Amino acid sequence: MSDELAPYWYSRLIFERGLALIYLVGFLVVVNQFIPLLGERGLLPVPRFIEVVPFRDSPSLFYLRATDSVFRAAGWLGVLLSVLALTGVIQQRSAIAAGVLWGLLWVLYLSFVNVGQTFYGFGWESLLLEVGFFTILAGATTTSPPVILNWIYRWTLFRLMFGAGLIKLRGDSCWRDLTCLDYYFETQPIPNPLSWYFHWLPRPVLHGGVAFNHFAELIVPFGYFLPQPFAGVAGLITIVFQLTLIVSGNLSWLNWLTIVLAFTTLDNRFLAWLPVSMPVIQPLPAVQRFAVYALGVLVAFLSIAPTVNMLSPNQVMNTSFNPLQIVNTYGAFGSVTRERFEIAIEGTANDSLESATWREYQFKGKPGDPSRRPSPIAPYHLRLDWLMWFAAMGTAREYEWFSPLLLKLLEGDGATIGLLDGNPFPERPPRWIRARMYKYTFTTAAERQQTGRWWNREVVGDYFPAVRLNR
Repeated sequence: MSDELAPYWYSRLIFERGLALIYLVGFLVVVNQFIPLLGERGLLPVPRFIEVVPFRDSPSLFYLRATDSVFRAAGWLGVLLSVLALTGVIQQRSAIAAGVLWGLLWVLYLSFVNVGQTFYGFGWESLLLEVGFFTILAGATTTSPPVILNWIYRWTLFRLMFGAGLIKLRGDSCWRDLTCLDYYFETQPIPNPLSWYFHWLPRPVLHGGVAFNHFAELIVPFGYFLPQPFAGVAGLITIVFQLTLIVSGNLSWLNWLTIVLAFTTLDNRFLAWLPVSMPVIQPLPAVQRFAVYALGVLVAFLSIAPTVNMLSPNQVMNTSFNPLQIVNTYGAFGSVTRERFEIAIEGTANDSLESATWREYQFKGKPGDPSRRPSPIAPYHLRLDWLMWFAAMGTAREYEWFSPLLLKLLEGDGATIGLLDGNPFPERPPRWIRARMYKYTFTTAAERQQTGRWWNREVVGDYFPAVRLNR
């Protein structure tokens, strides 16, 4: 078997540009959110984390120095390198230059993820790192994609999709009786403007959507390993499936990166229409060829634990089995919540609670004001908004960042307020602050036409009692 796949030159081109774009989004999130969440004075400070977690358990460059200036510099360096990868200039020079570029991106992003604690505990972080690590050996633009690397990409896509399908069948009964979409669009972490319309589709359409989900996640993935054009058709079905998820909700870059991976199943017959000319193809350098062989052996060994997990009746989702985040297990929505609860953080400028007038802090993505239209934010990731969705499923004591968040708001901390959609106390911080729990439901078509609201909500009770600073 040849070591090279010239018919996949176009798919590698699209794959690498897509991966660079996802890296760019990830580093822009770092630049905008990392310091208020995890900086020296963040909600979960990295310096405190690295004092108790040894380097070998969570390797990161920030063990050398964990200051806001270093976080900021590393974030902007990641942005610069992502843009450079997006242009493709470095990949045109040599396999070594391309490998250094992708290697730097991987090391930088791994450094943020491994100290990011719960704010970086999402499956798409591990997926980006896994795919990014493999791409270090993708080679130069002037060579063909290595065969083994292409199979590694497809194996990653298979684990991602098939694992997600299995966790659903083993998890919530609504996936088996085809009713999960009756609830999903309303209760997903951060709905987008079209989620309301998807929620009110006819029930038979929603039930058919669940059946298509099972087809796309449990049957189609086996097609990735078939000869062409069947592998490409399986990849196209996956792309269409992911596009339906993109238009119906905000799942960060999970769906976008899945699409990027799916392009590795498409050969030139699907993509040769692109207005890009393939250069004269050179043979793979010997060093790269042997490095890809070694990667194949490593992936085969590291695949044992994820495969055993995937086949286990006690399957777990989104877990990495090594600190380098290589060859992980994935899955999503093993259970679907039937009701939506949201935490509203409210403050008052009054000194007395008896006469308090409360003003609510609005978030950039998660539901707040019932009249505000849901926001289209993906592939950008609003980390605090997502954690607020999880927090509504438990108590404040279970989320160690929640009390520090209220403290920062009482202090009027500008960096923390920058994570929110505006400041209801622009002149001075509130005297008291509290958190209340609300139950949210989508308005009906008649209610929305009459009131203009997207949501109905009702108070459930207190989530966190009113507190103030001792001054």
